[in-house]
Order: sequence, then structure tokens, then C-alpha cells
Amino acid sequence: MIQEMGKLYVVATPIGNLADITFRAIETLKSVDLIAAEDTRHVRMLLQHYGISNKIIALHQHNEDKAALEIVEKLRSGLSIALVSDAGTPLISDPGMPVVKAVHEANLTVVPIVGACALIAGLSAAGVAITPFTFEGFTPRTSSARKTFFSERAAISTTWIFYESCHRILDCLQDMATVLPPKRSIVIARELTKLHETIVKLPLAEMVTLVETDTNMQRGEFVVIVEGAAKIDVSDNTITPEQERILKLLLTECSVKKAVDLTVEITGGKKKPIYQEALEFSKSNTVLD
Repeated sequence: MIQEMGKLYVVATPIGNLADITFRAIETLKSVDLIAAEDTRHVRMLLQHYGISNKIIALHQHNEDKAALEIVEKLRSGLSIALVSDAGTPLISDPGMPVVKAVHEANLTVVPIVGACALIAGLSAAGVAITPFTFEGFTPRTSSARKTFFSERAAISTTWIFYESCHRILDCLQDMATVLPPKRSIVIARELTKLHETIVKLPLAEMVTLVETDTNMQRGEFVVIVEGAAKIDVSDNTITPEQERILKLLLTECSVKKAVDLTVEITGGKKKPIYQEALEFSKSNTVLD
């Protein structure tokens, strides 16, 4: 008799409210042989809530490469396994990619069990353009890296989204305010589906002030949604406010040539007007090439 291969189920779990789980997810978690979890203690509370007592194994960023090989072997032996993260849909800024990739490479089956995702929940209630959008994961940890991160995205005309922690949200917004125009629309969706869920849409300058003055806005888990830059007429031979802001920021750290080249690369603007603006700014501020 040929041994039937097991399947890997990628199971979405609640991001806050425990009621936000599908019947199919519950049935899957009950029926599999093993549950691979980012934090076994955290997931055990969810399982206890729904009367699920299946065996749990650890799968986190420090062991996922090794665990991927072990999971493939277990699937080949006929065991079925559910992959879950601490909250929401696995792999969305969570561990698990090496496992899913290894299962595909072994020609085994991966089954998505859909459900909650903070990214999609926040975007659905943000009131900004959705199609298309870009998800950026978490921002860099240092201020200089964040400013570069924002500069590289300042001229993007589509909506972009990232996650941020309570420890860095204020610093993050303050860094953003040094790069993006003060009137750029920003949405903060914090503590989604939880008791203190808050969704606020404001111009960037006002958002910074709100978070600075309201300590409640510095607590929880954050989805930050940034409205895209206004599209520019590529036939226009003038520099846009967005390009000017990025250029002047770069001129404080780089030579004129380097700042111009980076501004052109970041914004897609024309080199001649950007170079002319750089020369004018250099003369008035004694910036040396």
C-alpha cells in the first residue's frame, strides 16, 4: 500500500478578538497531527479557548531552517501539520517562509486556511486608494536607516503600508516628517479588533502632533498606511516639491553630484532641472560639491 503524503496547512488565527477565527481553521487545528507555532505558549491559550489539545512544536526565526527539514520529513511520513503564527496570517512579517518554500520544493501540498490579517484589515478601513498598494513589512530600527527608507518611497504614487511597534512609532513618524510633505495623508490603525482599536486619518504633520501629545496613541501594535505621492507630468521640465525636499535632504549629507544622482534614481525625475536646483541651493547655503 502506498503511503499517502501529509499536507501543510497555513492557518490564519485572530489578531486580537478571539472570535475572528473561521470554522474551517478550528476544524483544521483539531484534525492535524501537529501544530507548528511561533510561540507555543501564546498559541496554547488560543487552542485551550477552543478545546483543542493537539501537540505543538516550536517554529520561530531562530530554528525555522532546521525545522523546515523536519517538517518535510514528517509530511512525507503521512503526518498533517498546521503552521500558525502568534496572530494573523502566517508569513506576513512572521516566520515560516523557509518551511513553505521547502514543502513546495519537496512537491508536497500547501493549503491556505484564510482568516485575519492586520495589513488587510487596516487597509480596508483606511479610506485611501487600495489598488495598487505595497506592503513594506517593518521599518528599519535606526533613525538614519528609516529616513533613507522613507526617502526611497517618498515619490511613489501608490499607497504603501508598514507595521510598527509601540516602542518606535513616535520616532518613526518624526523621521517621516523630515522627509515627506506635511500634508501627506497618513492612516494609523492600532490595536485592530481589540478593545482599544483606533483608526485615524490625518495629514502627516497633524498625525505627529497627535501621537506626541496623546500617550494612548503610543501604545499597542500599529499598521501605518501612507497615501501615495501625487502623480507628476513627466513632460514637465520643472522640479516637484517632493523632488526638492528629497534633494535638499540629500545635499546636507552628499556632494551635489551624488545628491542629484540619488534624487533622480529615487524620484524618476529629470536630471537637468534637479541639477539646476541643486546648484541654486548650493549657492545660497554654501554647500560644496
